[in-house]
Amino acid sequence: MSKLQFINPRGLFQGSFSHVATAQGGTTIYISGQVAFDEEGKVFGKTFEEQCEKVFDNLRLALAGAHANFSHIVKMNIYVRDLTSQKLQSLRSIRAKHLGSHQPASTLIATPGLVHEDLMLEIEAIAVIANEAS
Repeated sequence: MSKLQFINPRGLFQGSFSHVATAQGGTTIYISGQVAFDEEGKVFGKTFEEQCEKVFDNLRLALAGAHANFSHIVKMNIYVRDLTSQKLQSLRSIRAKHLGSHQPASTLIATPGLVHEDLMLEIEAIAVIANEAS
């Protein structure tokens, strides 16, 4: 069985993420950076919020491909082009909608660009699921 633990040590800022994630046992899943591409590789959404929803939907689909879900994520890296406080607020709200109270270890990186000039964010993740008993 896999045992996941999310830790927020005293003395560190208490935000919408965990400072430390540990995983014992199980299968580790590495999810490539997900962007707001539709199934045909076209950019989906004109607003940051639309793209953010699409990225979380693509992340959900990628996790499901490995028989995992958002609760299995232990680490997320989030890259936001031209980060503003409004984008941060929207990201936090949409992330909470999809992850609920789950708070994996996370890093947010402001970047001047991504792989396509119309993309506004990218999220990569590491997840751990329990191995099935043989």
